[in-house]
Parts: sequence; C-alpha cells; structure tokens
Amino acid sequence: MNTYRERLVPPPLVFVALLMVVPASVLVFLPINVPVGWIVGIGLFVAFGLALWFGSPVMAVDDTGFHAGRAVLYPSEIGTTAAFSAEEATAERGVRLDARAWTLFRGWVKPVLKIELTDLSDPAPYWLVSTRHPRKLSQAIDGIRPRTPGR
Repeated sequence: MNTYRERLVPPPLVFVALLMVVPASVLVFLPINVPVGWIVGIGLFVAFGLALWFGSPVMAVDDTGFHAGRAVLYPSEIGTTAAFSAEEATAERGVRLDARAWTLFRGWVKPVLKIELTDLSDPAPYWLVSTRHPRKLSQAIDGIRPRTPGR
C-alpha cells in the first residue's frame, strides 16, 4: 500500500518553452517542405514532453520502504528526517552538503528532505532528495520507520 507518491516532473513553464521546438522545426524545413516541418516539430514536442514526464523520478513510500527513482531505502535503514525549504534547502544542497551523501535533485523542485541512515555499512551518511512536499514525505517515511523503545 502506497502512503506517499510524487513524480518530480518539470513545471508547466518548461513544457511551454518546449513548444519552441515546433516553430524551430518549421523554420528548418521551410526550404524543403512546410507540412513536414509541422509534423516533425509536433512529433519532437510530443517525444521530448513524454521523455521529460516519464524520465522524471518517482518517489514513493510503502510498506517495503522509501523508493527514490530506482533506489530503495528499507525501513530498517531509515533514521530521522528533516525537511528544508527556501534558503535552508539551498544551503543543504550546497555549502552543507556532505560529498558522501546520496542525492536526488531536480532544479525545478527547491525544497529537500534529509533522511539519516542507520546502516553503518552504508558509505552515505544520509540521503537528500528534492520534494515538493517535504513535510508530507517526512511523515510518510516516519510512518514506516521501525519504532525502537523510547521513541
């Protein structure tokens, strides 16, 4: 059962900017064949749009763990979480970032969630992932994390 799911797709403005492929294709094909230019332009727009959509990583939390793209953190490996927004998120992605950390960033998603790891054999001290809803993701992850006495 999924308790959280988010696809880190680009904002609509990126798809609007991608529309510029259509007139560019028409201009390229203008000396050859205008209808072919329109067909190629629309085809490229659709192809690039689908690539952006389906190429965007999905983050999900379910009973098996936290999935960030193809990577998985099992509940027993998850420590505490911390949500960051605005300038704090920028600092976490920049000056405060540990080079050993596992990261999944998207430039169009500013907030991040930091997930400490409990697995001492893992060379990464934590995961840092972009998310539009860091508090909701944190709550979902906390919901699958095993409880130890005193928590």
